Amino acid sequence: MTVVETLETYRGELTAYCYRMLGAAFEAEDAVQETLVRAWRADYDPARASVRTWLYAIATNVCLDMLRSAQRRARAMDLAPATKPGPDLGEPLPPTAWVQPLPDALVGDPAEVAAQRDTIRLAFVAALQQLPPRQRAVLILREVLAFSAAEVAGLLDTTVASANSALQRARATIRTPAPPEPLDAEHRDLLARYVDAFEHYDIAALTALLHEDATTSMPPFTWWLRGRADIAASLAYGDGTCENARLLPTSVNGSPAFGQYMWTGTRHEPMALVTLEVSHAGITELTTHLDLAGGFARYGLPESPTD
Repeated sequence: MTVVETLETYRGELTAYCYRMLGAAFEAEDAVQETLVRAWRADYDPARASVRTWLYAIATNVCLDMLRSAQRRARAMDLAPATKPGPDLGEPLPPTAWVQPLPDALVGDPAEVAAQRDTIRLAFVAALQQLPPRQRAVLILREVLAFSAAEVAGLLDTTVASANSALQRARATIRTPAPPEPLDAEHRDLLARYVDAFEHYDIAALTALLHEDATTSMPPFTWWLRGRADIAASLAYGDGTCENARLLPTSVNGSPAFGQYMWTGTRHEPMALVTLEVSHAGITELTTHLDLAGGFARYGLPESPTD
């Protein structure tokens, strides 16, 4: 195996790591590419660390460099209180404000995605963004990737005591969301019913699929709602945009997602990437990423459902 081939075997797990650090798929891809370029140009010393540890040290430095002047990414519920139903979504924020989904294909094979599902979920990655970058790195390296305290100290060029202190501060700050339920036949049936209700724009059927405390949001707007009743009321304000829509399945962050296509009168065109969290009690979270309509190819979706 050549040096390049050896380095490439780590691309998937490095992408997941950089995504947790940076909160956006395209930035994670850039960080991994820079990591592999730096590694290819450098002289690896096997006496100092394994190839994997060495690559994580490079990736950590690349991410910390990228985060020095970056705005903290978030979800709508991290930025403002829940709003009331109505047609006004407010002013959009720039793409750099938002935690954005990660296509499962960038992580690796389905088994790898399943193994990492809890720690690449949108809610978990959003929670990580609340931490200062170095604390974020320490928490991910220790709690998610199971590096030892000594290894993390070496990766960050610091002492074990300093690394342990950063981990304690990170643990005290972060509120880790509850892990998702494993997807099973009941969840898949729920998703099939969601697609049918949405494509028929059956508000009563859609509402019936929601958990009582479900949330919905629409990046790039800070608008978001909590509760089945408010979401149902908001659906009633529809302007016809979602009528005759189509949904095509994909998978992001280890969770189900759909490309939403709007009917223009002559054809269906990309409108939003919809990500969901589901439980046996119903859909718990819906995020309609209106800002990702131009990036369907990244998520394995065609420009038209008939393509």
